[in-house]
Amino acid sequence: MKAVRVPTAWCLGLALMLLGMADADAARLYRWKDRHGVTQYGDQPPAADELPASDVNVVRFRNPPGALVRLRLENKRGRYEAWADNLLHGPVEVMLRFKHDSNVVGSPTLPAEATVPARSSVLVATVTITDPIRGGDFELLLDGLPGSPSARPVDYDYRLPFDYARVRVDQGPGGSFSHNDPQNRYAIDFALAEGTPIVAVREGVVMQVESDFDKAGLNREKYGGRANFIRILHDDGSMAVYAHLQPEGVQVRTGQRVRLGQRIGLSGNTGFSTAPHLHFVLQVNRGMRLESIPFRMFGPLGELKFPSSRR
Repeated sequence: MKAVRVPTAWCLGLALMLLGMADADAARLYRWKDRHGVTQYGDQPPAADELPASDVNVVRFRNPPGALVRLRLENKRGRYEAWADNLLHGPVEVMLRFKHDSNVVGSPTLPAEATVPARSSVLVATVTITDPIRGGDFELLLDGLPGSPSARPVDYDYRLPFDYARVRVDQGPGGSFSHNDPQNRYAIDFALAEGTPIVAVREGVVMQVESDFDKAGLNREKYGGRANFIRILHDDGSMAVYAHLQPEGVQVRTGQRVRLGQRIGLSGNTGFSTAPHLHFVLQVNRGMRLESIPFRMFGPLGELKFPSSRR
């Protein structure tokens, strides 16, 4: 989550959201026309006396790798249009809200939510300075999560995410080590040797990938939420996540449509992990929150039964 602070005469943008978490190093870029009509660029905001009273200022953004969505502000003579640009090959839900506001009003009233289709932009709200003589000041926060809240998952017979007949589960649904939050409650950790080929459990479109993380350990603050992974969007709006892949172990690209059983990556031991394994979870956006959902999975010997794990 990132803040965007906008004094009266200029606006700035911050790219945000890596896997639903903040990107602390997003870049700021300012663009304005000076009093002589010459376009200027810089990494610092312009002084008030550099701007003409009639300035119409549009700020563009440099997007960091892996971002879900970016907030883009357009200054239209004192009216600031707040746009959400979805960079993924799948829908994203966003929430825009004030962190601080003075002498401004949002339309619609903030907080405001919107669903942004794949590779599209949506105008979430307009912020207007109520008294141009006194000026105004505000900060905006934009949160984003992958998936559409209108998704309606259907019953589906999922296949194993690998081709081995033998199946060993290190942690099942409800496991106290890392399967005790809504996003991972029904996740399965399959014990697999590093480099085991991983295949798609269902046809879909690759939404997100991370492949260059090469660290692992039990420091939750340092490694929690970090791992090489693939997120695949299914036709019913559900999303499969394959995590803890080995460095450079992703073998698909974002936007690619994969078929059932297609090889997509190699298992590994990256992120918050005790040993090599594949973390598999099926998720749905339930309205600005990701939740894991139960699923049925079949191997060579029939349906697998995953008892709840409490160890």
